[in-house]
Formats: sequence, C-alpha cells, structure tokens
Amino acid sequence: MIVDDVASLRLQLKLILERQSEFSVVGEAENGEEALTLSSRLQPDVILMDVSMPVMDGIEAARRILEKFPQVKVVMLTASDSDQDVFAALTAGACGYCLKDGQPERIVSAIRGVRGGDLWLDAGIAAKIIAVYEPAAKPVAVPPPSNGHSQKTDDLAEPLSERELEVLHLVVTGCSNRQIAEKLVVSAETVKTHMRHIMEKLSATDRTHAAVKAVRKGLI
Repeated sequence: MIVDDVASLRLQLKLILERQSEFSVVGEAENGEEALTLSSRLQPDVILMDVSMPVMDGIEAARRILEKFPQVKVVMLTASDSDQDVFAALTAGACGYCLKDGQPERIVSAIRGVRGGDLWLDAGIAAKIIAVYEPAAKPVAVPPPSNGHSQKTDDLAEPLSERELEVLHLVVTGCSNRQIAEKLVVSAETVKTHMRHIMEKLSATDRTHAAVKAVRKGLI
C-alpha cells in the first residue's frame, strides 16, 4: 500500500512497483488516518509511508497500524532526513527509511529487504545515524573490532561479543543477512544465530528493535 498526500507521487510509485512481477499495489491513501482505515481492510504486506502528511502524519499512522497488525512491514518514504524523524520512525516500528530523492531501484530493494525480515536504511540515513554516535568514525566495509566490549554493554545482563557487535553495526548500516554473511565471510545461518543472540541479549523483539536499542545505548 502506498501512503502519500501527493497524488502524482503515488502514481509514480505505483508504476515503479508494478513493473516488478512480485509486487501488487493493493491500495493508496493520502493521509495517515486513511491509511489506518485501509490497513484494517486490506492488511497489506508492506506499506510505503510518507512522514509529513495532513490529518495524521506517517509516524503516528505507522505506530497505530503496527499496534494492530505487527506483521505489516512499514517503509518510511520521505524527503526528510532529520534525526528526529528517523529515530521517531524506527521507534514507531518502521522497518525501513528511504529518501524520496533516491533511485527507484532503492525503493524496490527496501521493500524486498523488509519483506525478508531485514532493517533497511538509506545509505545516507545509516551514515547519519552512525555519525551522531560515532562522529569520528570512518566509513569502512566491516567495522574494526573494538578494544574489548563497549562500556555501554555493562548495562546488559550478558555483554555482546565482538562478532555480535560487528553484526549489529552492519545491521544498522542497512545490510541484509546475506550481505553481512558476505562481508564477514560466514554463512547466512551463522548470521541468523548471531542475530538471535543479539536480540536475546538486548531483549529486542526483532532486528529493527535491536538496531534502535543499539544506537540509543551507544553500543555501536
């Protein structure tokens, strides 16, 4: 389902998505309140949701929809890259955050990613989040090991291992399990095992929850 108050953009997105054989646009809404009503009737697998809309904004709509239908995947599609909007969207339960000025292929990748259970962040957004907490950090393909566990892990009943911190760092940058496996030269099953341990240690319900908790706690 596509939710945006600009009709021309909804049409453009629909044309992009319906070029992909695995996608079908089941509904459109022009504000968050309408999206909430349609979600109850249509129960879409994925919702592309604008942040700034009249009547009810996308973040509030995402929160309410996910309270009723936690299985729905919400990708925020917006022109806003403000820290406040990003963290509000992730805290509300959104699985993805994609900028409108990105390439159409990135929107398609975002939908495929969240449907596969991944957290998907636009590269610029991921870098912005990391920069807030690690302003001196340099972009690297795989984060270097830290000197022992982060002091922030002292707050956890069981600290994250060095490898789990590496996996978590890559999750926040928007990598899928497959991409993490390739970067760390391990199997996808190994990554899944690490993710399960990470979520248990952080008391997180899913990848998105784990990523938000990690960033908020300054673990990465």
